[in-house]
Amino acid sequence: MNMTEVARLLLGLRAAGWTEKEINDFVLYIESGEEQYKPKPKAEREKQMTAD
Repeated sequence: MNMTEVARLLLGLRAAGWTEKEINDFVLYIESGEEQYKPKPKAEREKQMTAD
């Protein structure tokens, strides 16, 4: 993936309503494969956001 494609991916995630933390965690998950960064279902993310 080149930098133009990465930029489009990040902009698309922002447009889809992802927070900067969710985007960062997703990129970390792609690179590392660590489960702690794996994206959660939307309902679970929304519930976590309201709890914070």
